[in-house]
Amino acid sequence: MTRPLYGGQAILEGVMMRGQRHVAVAVRHPQGHIVTRAEALPHRLHGGLIGRIPFVRGMILLWEALTLGTRALAFSAQVAAADEDDGAEPEDLPPRSAVRGTMLSTLLFGIGLFFVAPMLIAGLFSSQIGNAALLSFVEGLLRLLLLVGYLWLIGVTPKIGRVFAYHGAEHKAVHAQERGLELVPKAVQTCSTAHPRCGTALILVVVVIGVVLFALLGHPPLWLRILSRILLVPVLIGLSYEWLRFLARRYQQLLVRLFVWPGLLLQSLTTRQPADDQVAVAIAALQAVIAADERAQQPTPARALETA
Repeated sequence: MTRPLYGGQAILEGVMMRGQRHVAVAVRHPQGHIVTRAEALPHRLHGGLIGRIPFVRGMILLWEALTLGTRALAFSAQVAAADEDDGAEPEDLPPRSAVRGTMLSTLLFGIGLFFVAPMLIAGLFSSQIGNAALLSFVEGLLRLLLLVGYLWLIGVTPKIGRVFAYHGAEHKAVHAQERGLELVPKAVQTCSTAHPRCGTALILVVVVIGVVLFALLGHPPLWLRILSRILLVPVLIGLSYEWLRFLARRYQQLLVRLFVWPGLLLQSLTTRQPADDQVAVAIAALQAVIAADERAQQPTPARALETA
């Protein structure tokens, strides 16, 4: 029997886990206990037709993941900032409307830094390089170097370093669930901090596919190049998402593992070896989302009477 797939995201002093029908967040409270919240995912995206359309679902689901991640991050910040004396805890995750401004600014920052900036820098050498395909390769190389440098730089800060440790804990918990291990810290700690379905791998694939796609566009005027880098982001994400899905279904094959290996290597920048208390938080998030999904699959009393 195939096990359901789970995935997540590290947040401030916690982990978000996404399941088949629900999402759960677990955060370590300043007083030491774990605060856990779960809620249903929008059915139109995760259970409806739109979540099954190839090349479209990638961008839609990434936008939804960004929404969930931003809300979970805001929730974790509220818990982490709670006064240790009163033990105050937020009741629920912030509403979607409350994070739209943050999401938009984050998205614009990412596009400007990782898509437009490398194109502008590479354009300074267009007269020396001449060839459009080679110029696209230089742009892609600059984009990769900028990405690696950015991840390394933020990773040396203590606060982000702890977030990266929770990222490793999230991967370990997902690995343990997929292998059928007992969800306790001792067993989960035996698993790897790298995972082939990590979003870090998606970023790397976007960079590689971008080299090919932008090379096909040649070297148009500056305004058109800037516009193409912005408008083609959904296309790049859609293609990259389908490629990763293709690889994930064939991960046991040796050739596929070779394709996945660079993404696993890049995760060494975004994960750290977690402590047992951090692994416990990841386990709490995973157990919460599994329990919520299982409750949703159980028939209601009325439906049970109808089928009896």
